[in-house]
Amino acid sequence: MDALKAEPIAGTEGAASPFFSPDSRWIAFFAGTKLKKVSVAGGAPLTLSENGTANAARSGSWGPNNTIVSQPITGGFFEVSASGGTPRRIGTVMKNPVWRWPQILPDGKAVLFAGGTAGFAFGNSASIAVAALGGTGEEKDLIAGTMPHLTATGDLLYVQNATLMAVPFSSKRMELAGSSSPVLEGVRQSMLGAAQYSLSTGGTLVYIPGAVHGTSSRLVWVDRAGKEQLLPAPEHGYNYPRLSPDGRRITITISETDTQAWLYDIARDAMSRATLGRMNLDPIWSPDGKRLAFSSDQEGPTNLFRQPADGSGTAERLTTSPYINVAGSWSPDGQTIAFMEVNPLTGYDIWTVGVGDRKARPFLKTQYDETSPKFSPDGHWLAYTSDESGQWEVYVQPYPGPGGKWQISTEGGTEPVWNPAGRELFYRAGNRMMAVAVTLQPEFSAAKPQVLFEGPWLPTPLSLPNYDVSLDGRRFLMLKAADEDQGTRQIIVVQNWLEELKQRMAAGKK
Repeated sequence: MDALKAEPIAGTEGAASPFFSPDSRWIAFFAGTKLKKVSVAGGAPLTLSENGTANAARSGSWGPNNTIVSQPITGGFFEVSASGGTPRRIGTVMKNPVWRWPQILPDGKAVLFAGGTAGFAFGNSASIAVAALGGTGEEKDLIAGTMPHLTATGDLLYVQNATLMAVPFSSKRMELAGSSSPVLEGVRQSMLGAAQYSLSTGGTLVYIPGAVHGTSSRLVWVDRAGKEQLLPAPEHGYNYPRLSPDGRRITITISETDTQAWLYDIARDAMSRATLGRMNLDPIWSPDGKRLAFSSDQEGPTNLFRQPADGSGTAERLTTSPYINVAGSWSPDGQTIAFMEVNPLTGYDIWTVGVGDRKARPFLKTQYDETSPKFSPDGHWLAYTSDESGQWEVYVQPYPGPGGKWQISTEGGTEPVWNPAGRELFYRAGNRMMAVAVTLQPEFSAAKPQVLFEGPWLPTPLSLPNYDVSLDGRRFLMLKAADEDQGTRQIIVVQNWLEELKQRMAAGKK
């Protein structure tokens, strides 16, 4: 705090989501599949555990009883000793399918967190909740908001629409003990719900000023040599572009004031909304280009729906699961959709559903996470990613089976996409676009992965491929981050802010 220069901590390259120990002597962080800690005084980082999902943990909390609670890609939390050990999943009874930003309460018996639905509307649908540790993890919703923090004065801080709110909280009864009130406006918050603030035990507040913002990006073509060509479509909060079977249109998720599927006509440079209602996201094309399948919460849990791509007719529900379903790939014959299901016990699993009979069947349901299913051009193979090796890798299995599996990537890989022209499978390894020559018939074989190009095009925010491939396999439809706005980029530090909070809360009780 008394220096102007930021100092990197040796041995923490590739780290994500750091957080302090209660005595501030250690910093815990995630790197790959591992949960680690490093001494503030220096020294090599120590591995505490395998967190269970590679590069997927978003947040953690170090409690007073030497316990760390961390949040992986799926619902619920993992609990592990800060001295190391085997993580134990908590949160088997869940109203909300996704839990984020835990804070262990001072007595170490419960954890505060933000719970909500998956997808880019999480920030708008999140609620602050509390769950007991050491048991089933059954949760109790408290109030709408995100990024909870319990102060030394017993007040619960949280963020709602870029405003820091405070409400009295009873740790003993694990419930609110008064009315909430705004205490600071203009705290930068993302559409995903992450708010840029923190409060020390001694009462110093730090925050980044701003409003609710999305991640704006541009659509770009990138050839096999990495040469970029910008499309004229305007900046938006894009994710998961998908080319139509004839290559003339793009369906894409736009997350801004809400989250919806949109269509972009490339030749006409025309953008139109494809879905209406509540949250609709992650659209994919039917093989004939006449329909879209997508995830929606319009009838309760986020399940799969389909509707005509031209906007006629109404959406039809395809799955009726209590868990989140995310569309992955439509089979070439148009009869089956492969999708991901987020199960609180088994994590991300791969299922299929018949478009005609609407019967859902598990394809890969294991103790590991399996994501991003993609049918091969002939429909006889399914590419996907799994963390069974300790890091994300790309695999291929015969569909519908039986048969073995082939590991395609060799040093980590995500976001598999088949070349529509056949005989090639693409995936991403960090910023590198990889290509693997494959033979599908009479039996499967794969060559050594080759690097096509490397660049800063946006990776997937969750697990689905954040790009697509042209019909001839020569160009990649990718997303490029829009230029950052030129607004304020500073961290504001307010010392003794806890005293100001006490006065505000006292005034509100009068």
